[in-house]
Amino acid sequence: MTKAPLTIYLAAPRGFCAGVDRAIKIVEMALQKWGAPVYVRHEIVHNKFVVDGLREKGAIFVEELSDCPDDRPVIFSAHGVAKVVPAEAERRNMVYVDATCPLVSKVHIEAERHSDAGLQIIMIGHAGHPETIGTMGQLPDGEVLLVETEEDVASIEVRDPTQLAFVTQTTLSVDDTVGIVAALQKRFPAIVGPHKEDICYATTNRQMAVKAMAEKVDAMLVVGAPNSSNSRRLVEVGAKAGCSYSQLVQRGADIDWRALGDLTSVGITAGASAPEVLVNEVIDAFREKYDVTVDIVETAVETVNFKVPRVLRDVELNA
Repeated sequence: MTKAPLTIYLAAPRGFCAGVDRAIKIVEMALQKWGAPVYVRHEIVHNKFVVDGLREKGAIFVEELSDCPDDRPVIFSAHGVAKVVPAEAERRNMVYVDATCPLVSKVHIEAERHSDAGLQIIMIGHAGHPETIGTMGQLPDGEVLLVETEEDVASIEVRDPTQLAFVTQTTLSVDDTVGIVAALQKRFPAIVGPHKEDICYATTNRQMAVKAMAEKVDAMLVVGAPNSSNSRRLVEVGAKAGCSYSQLVQRGADIDWRALGDLTSVGITAGASAPEVLVNEVIDAFREKYDVTVDIVETAVETVNFKVPRVLRDVELNA
């Protein structure tokens, strides 16, 4: 039987960003340096495939530091942690490695700098997300207020409307954040913003690629985990940019063929914590049903690379 033709538009860039790549490398290097087990507080990145792979190598994932013994190394996830976490690790004389993405650390430093200048901070982010919890936990209670939507801006109660600054979670929708920032600036004209956009380069680039593909495809699939903020934002960006079917899939087996219906084109991208092997798995699933042509849609070239912490730089990682 002849397969129907299908054009896959493949986003570039997609998948792992420098911060995720560094975080995974930190766990692998820690296992090589100290042996198993190495404890990881929270999922190192939001992807089950990645976490399961590291678990097989000897990483033990826990939610709290209290779940870790004193005598084994612990790694803090790429999303960042509140200040009380490393302080508690030091109190217990634990060996710990901070895998916080340097771009998240930049937001932490920014918030502290504004607070030292006497400003109260408003954070644009998602309640309960580890990055939001970590950033708000850099300062005492009440010093960082959270807004998730433009509507939240209207009801937020601040200490002094003339003494405010804002920061953002790094994995938000660029377009949605613009609206919230505009609402903040309208209500609080004196509010101070970041010198450079807090939303990270990888989030921005992946959203740009999705926008470039959205109008030319019948459907958009984002490879990523349900708890991955940047992956879920890619789904939303695809839908808002004109793609009538924009969905998240974790693996090739998750594709809902019935919902996709008859296709002549599909866009595929991946969140910043999704490995390329899963993208290939999705493409292979389409190859089984269609005569596939792959067309790369490149909107940016990424060359960013982050060093691992000094404590691990003596480790030779055998890929």
